[in-house]
Amino acid sequence: MAATMKDIAKETGLGLATISSYFNGGNLREKNRAAIESAIKELHFEVNEIARGLKSKRTRTVGIVIPELRNLFCTDIITVIEDILRSHGYATMVCDCRTDPGLEKEAVDFLTQKMVDGIFSIPVTADGSHLSSAVRKKKPVVVIDRKINGSGFDSVLVDNIGAAKTDTELLIQNGHTKIGIIAGPRGVFTAAERLLGYKTALIEHGLLPGGALIVHGDYTIESGKLCAQKLWARKEMTALFITNHEMTVGAVTALNQMKIKFPGTLSVIGFDCVDFARAITPPLTVVTQPTGEIGRRAAEIMLKRLSGNRDEPVCVRLPTQISAGESVTVNNLQLTTCS
Repeated sequence: MAATMKDIAKETGLGLATISSYFNGGNLREKNRAAIESAIKELHFEVNEIARGLKSKRTRTVGIVIPELRNLFCTDIITVIEDILRSHGYATMVCDCRTDPGLEKEAVDFLTQKMVDGIFSIPVTADGSHLSSAVRKKKPVVVIDRKINGSGFDSVLVDNIGAAKTDTELLIQNGHTKIGIIAGPRGVFTAAERLLGYKTALIEHGLLPGGALIVHGDYTIESGKLCAQKLWARKEMTALFITNHEMTVGAVTALNQMKIKFPGTLSVIGFDCVDFARAITPPLTVVTQPTGEIGRRAAEIMLKRLSGNRDEPVCVRLPTQISAGESVTVNNLQLTTCS
């Protein structure tokens, strides 16, 4: 017969209230904690998490809903979140919604029905409506990479406007006035912010953001390829800024297939894909996002909410950096690169 909390109490001589406090993360005297842990080992005691969850209405499980499991930005963040939550006794359930708003809502509803204690969301749906079941159940929600205005959700994201503005200015400072951009999907928060940063940089330097130099992809490799081909066919740009990882991979692939040399013929700045950027020749200049810090800050906020904190929602904006490669030129002279 499996050991019970009463057996632990008998083994240690401690009261059931003290034993219960241990399993619920309460503060105990060190000698009592050591005695309980010794008894657990001796009796081969295992916590019945299902019964415990039914009684406490807490499952010590947190859900994560992401657009694409193949997206390295998402997986890098998930890895950090999982590690931190695991160290605090929480398990995670990850749902990939395939960038489909319908599947995204289904995923949140599924996780809510599974009684997760909280939900992380890298949202596809712009208005946060996919999170309605979590809101009804009063589950804490942390939104990553987006901000849903008026939602009351905590959020962790990067300074997208500043990142795009800085990268566009780098191209302008090196003599480029015809700068194409592969922007993200219309209606997506990050895409809108990065496009705004690009336009702001042009306007502040007396340049008009021409419609022929702006195309929208859907954050996939294939759309990056198609957008690069479309922009190049217009014969207007001398530089190209690509605004996410997958589209960067696709655009560079298309440029190579069209035998367009960079930086000789076209200066290029990509987004996020540092390993890819260093694996190609010449190395690509890219924006880098602090995925580890994003995951850490998101996990910390969730743990704070799970502990009962009900302070006003926070929005954390983290800076990006430029990882300099050799894909930008000044009058056909390569820039000095950073090691």
